[in-house]
Amino acid sequence: MSVNQQAHVGPPYRQPQPGYPGYPQPGYGGQQIPGVPPSQYGAYNGPVTGYQPMGPPQGSLRAPPASGAPPPTSGAPVPPGQPACSQFGQGDVHNGIPAPAVPVQRPSASQQYMLSTASAAVSQPAAFQYASAPTSAQQLTNHMAGMQIGSASTSAPPPAGLGYGPPTSVPPASGSFGATGAGPYASYAGQGPLPHGLPPTSLSQGLPMAQPAVSSPPSALHLPSQAPGFAPPPMSAAAGVSPYSPAAGVSASPMMQGPLPGQATAGLLTSQPNHATSPPPPPPPMGGPPTGPPMQGPLPPTHPSQPRYPLQQNGSFGQNRGPQPNYNAAYSGPANYGSQPGAPPPPKRLDPDSIPSPHLNELPPQQKPRHRIDPDAIPSPIQVIEDDRNNRGSEPFITGVRGQVPPLVTTNFLVKDQGNASPRYIRCTSYNIPCTSDMAKQSQVPLAAVIKPLATLPSEEAPPYLVDHGESGPIRCNRCKAYMCPFMQFIEGGRRFQCCFCSCVTEVPSHYFQHLDHTGRRVDYYDRPELSLGSYEFLATVDYCKNNKFPNPPAFIFMIDVSYNAVRSGLVRLICEELKTLLDYLPREGNMEESAIRVGFVTYNKVLHFYNVKSSLAQPQMMVVCDVADMFVPLLDGFLVNVNESRAVFTSLLDQIPEMFADTRETETVFGPVIQAGMEALKAAECAGKLFIFHTSLPIAEAPGKLKNRDDKKLINTDKEKTLFQPQTSFYSNLAKECVAQGCCVDLFLFPNQYLDVATLGVVPYQTGGSVYKYAYFQVETDQERFLNDLRRDVQKEVGFDAVMRVRTSTGIRATDFFGAFYMSNTTDVELAGLDCDKTITVEFKHDDKLSEDSGALLQCAVLYTSCAGQRRLRIHNLSLNCCTQLADLYRNCETDTLINFLAKFAYRGLLNNPVKTVRDTLINQCAQILACYRKNCASPSSAGQLILPECMKLLPVYLNCVLKSDVLQPGSEVTTDDRSYIRQLVTSMDVAETNVFFYPRLLPLTKVDVNSDSLPTAIRNSEERLSKGDIYLLENGLNIFLWVGVNVQQGLIQNLFGVSSFSQISSSMCALPVLDNPFSKKVQSIIDMFQAQRSRYMKLMIVKQEDKLDLLFKHFLVEDKSLNGGASYVDFLCHMHKEIRQLLS
Repeated sequence: MSVNQQAHVGPPYRQPQPGYPGYPQPGYGGQQIPGVPPSQYGAYNGPVTGYQPMGPPQGSLRAPPASGAPPPTSGAPVPPGQPACSQFGQGDVHNGIPAPAVPVQRPSASQQYMLSTASAAVSQPAAFQYASAPTSAQQLTNHMAGMQIGSASTSAPPPAGLGYGPPTSVPPASGSFGATGAGPYASYAGQGPLPHGLPPTSLSQGLPMAQPAVSSPPSALHLPSQAPGFAPPPMSAAAGVSPYSPAAGVSASPMMQGPLPGQATAGLLTSQPNHATSPPPPPPPMGGPPTGPPMQGPLPPTHPSQPRYPLQQNGSFGQNRGPQPNYNAAYSGPANYGSQPGAPPPPKRLDPDSIPSPHLNELPPQQKPRHRIDPDAIPSPIQVIEDDRNNRGSEPFITGVRGQVPPLVTTNFLVKDQGNASPRYIRCTSYNIPCTSDMAKQSQVPLAAVIKPLATLPSEEAPPYLVDHGESGPIRCNRCKAYMCPFMQFIEGGRRFQCCFCSCVTEVPSHYFQHLDHTGRRVDYYDRPELSLGSYEFLATVDYCKNNKFPNPPAFIFMIDVSYNAVRSGLVRLICEELKTLLDYLPREGNMEESAIRVGFVTYNKVLHFYNVKSSLAQPQMMVVCDVADMFVPLLDGFLVNVNESRAVFTSLLDQIPEMFADTRETETVFGPVIQAGMEALKAAECAGKLFIFHTSLPIAEAPGKLKNRDDKKLINTDKEKTLFQPQTSFYSNLAKECVAQGCCVDLFLFPNQYLDVATLGVVPYQTGGSVYKYAYFQVETDQERFLNDLRRDVQKEVGFDAVMRVRTSTGIRATDFFGAFYMSNTTDVELAGLDCDKTITVEFKHDDKLSEDSGALLQCAVLYTSCAGQRRLRIHNLSLNCCTQLADLYRNCETDTLINFLAKFAYRGLLNNPVKTVRDTLINQCAQILACYRKNCASPSSAGQLILPECMKLLPVYLNCVLKSDVLQPGSEVTTDDRSYIRQLVTSMDVAETNVFFYPRLLPLTKVDVNSDSLPTAIRNSEERLSKGDIYLLENGLNIFLWVGVNVQQGLIQNLFGVSSFSQISSSMCALPVLDNPFSKKVQSIIDMFQAQRSRYMKLMIVKQEDKLDLLFKHFLVEDKSLNGGASYVDFLCHMHKEIRQLLS
């Protein structure tokens, strides 16, 4: 943040947080969490600051970012004669209790998120010097004990075991950054921050924790970097678990392995004072082996704006500090940095994370360093989410202004459409795009839009208006065929309009003519949705229909596997019972009394059974097709029927099916012919529609599309791993193409007990715009609720058929790449046999010319589709973006959640053709380039030891690490090939809100619930050290909900929630909570129901008792921790990213 921008107020550490009435946050410091063995994985072990850079890094070398002339950095210019430095010495932590909240404004790009060297932490009061004179470096000795520093430039040889060596224990998984060990993590005893505005002297007197945080003017807030300057204060230190100190430029050391217990150091310690302008002196040693020449170097001038601070040495701790509380020895002055052992570090408490550094056993005992970066000092997703909610949740988001960045997807806000599409329909990775392709290449920020054309709106927002222009149809540009929209410019008194996309001038048809007012705007501007709104629909004319004839209403065909497995598990009976009532809820157009959709039924095993359910029949008739090699539909009349007319007949059929096949011994199934049959039936009825296929096993029966079991775990981490994600035959791709041409969408419900090749079976659903649902080891008792809810929602949701989508852009950029569940026969048209309200299409744009700051850039997404009543419509979404010539403006207007959504889809598609390691390395490299470009061109100068992140992207590392650790890119041994293919396809059409919670799950402490209020407790970060044995937590990721119960939860809570009297009586096999008549039970149930309603799939509830067998599965979702399959912890990954960025910059 810029020094003169106010940040919002956040509670000091260990003060009760909003939403946690009177509950002091535990200092997740070094206490060993009982019952949790120390992890055996090492942490990343960056070159210890102060050692010579080691040889080339392991893994693929990263190319430096392509750069043109570096654009001028933005942000406040440094006054002449003043180094760009911060006011604090190392060891000062600035943990923001910033000034009172002000109206939210987008942080300036120069607001770096500086993570200070040892990530400022909650700890010894003396270490937090808010706007105060530094005390002498003498007290930092023990303060820093055990942390080795020096600089990349000193000539001391690196001690064994401190480079990025191989991991001590477990070899890195493919493409992972070897989880190399970091020293045992000692940690902070989180004490509260100190008031800012006190005189310097009072700070070294160990203030009591509960003192109020006095807010001083923001200019006095500086992140602890090493010398006076512009490391800005944290942007977000508001409600939430951890107001993390550094909030605008993680300054992390190459290892980011920071401070010791009870100590908050500042700025990742490197020898180069952050922000030094003169030759940088090395900082003093932090206890431990002294290393290097004495400090020297000219002193920087004091900060002109704050004359009251005494001069401070430009390297770190000024020599004028008084003794600090809790530290017994004074600093003995700069020592020569040899390798002789220093004083032993003070005793530390261990952390569950305690990890030995690689080769530690080769160091003499007193030299084993310990590193720990305080997790509260690195950017917290929860904090960012809470801040955005507090700042932007109360006001409606009005879309009238070009290039506005919307609130986060996690914020509940209302949208007022005033000319740009709602963010519920379109979200962009950046709302200010570079004017030239050189700038775009230099930044490496992908320019993409995640579009959800039929998104469901909350009830308070009006659905898009339907505009009917009669037989002449919608008004369009003559040249590029863009549709009339708010950005078109009317000229010559309104007789013609100039296209905003291609600048072509088109005559206004006489029936559409209207006069202009004095501003050049048509006088009917507010009466016409297409002139004043960002999203609207046109009724399409017959010219927009296949074969120039209006479509018939669509049909739904239910195709049920009746092989032995499906019948035995009770699945067939369950489906038939449900369909009797479900068919009353088929989707219908607004005010229609009944749905226009017709339905048909097929059952199959090795052969197919078609049913005639014509209303005139007394009993349904069955026709069997055994010739699956040449599929045909044996009847036309009576196969697709109106639900109300044929109710008695198909109810009788659904009663008979489970009985007819009750004694079947047929275990083999076909699959290809089933889809062919459904498609042929739709073709014969001359309509589009959807097949609902319920399938249980690998189709090994002799028939087109027959598959073999090719699952092979040995391929994992080899170059052939990609074949596991590819279909094993081209049959289904060809079939998908035929389905799309017919408007036949396929939704597939899978119930596997073993491998069934989702990568191949999913091809048709995927390419027709359908969905795949998977219920492994299906059991009616435990999975019935989830399956039936998914089926109900899938049948009832809004869906369009036979859809074609095209994205037009203004001159200068064009859509070049598309991601999602669809088919493309050319380079511009996205074809979808079905498009439902949950599907997103992600579009990447590239420059093909220069853009101008004045005119900005425009996108128009047009979707032509058939509604469920058989009406042909066009849905239009328009969005205007800003363009910039300064990289700082790009970085100030990015949206990290959308960026991660795009990067995950890009990576998941890359798996089809590349080894997993290559995909992972590409992701890391691209993100390192994005952050390095920011550091080089936008951040104020500072030492290489600081990791500086743009305010809008400070969560990029934590979210990226979640993508890298996902089962698709880094599977554990228990993850099946089918699971990975399933998730890979699922994520490809997820929207931004879904990927956000999928990669970084939401974790709520239920014991903090206020049963009398509608509000939820503040979420906590996804880390085991945040869990308390006395609490109950709810974790959701969009596919599962876990209810985690600690071993020490109060008996009363257990009784209220589970209806049993003790922890041991809770059954982990429960799949639903008992309905109990008490406020706590009702509140928890209402939270679960609310989560279910927010997600497109019904989430399975799992009860996890601490230290039970499911506990390991639950920990897999604590994504800030190391994962058992080699995934890095957030802290380690941040260090790794820092190392990558430094490498690019050097």
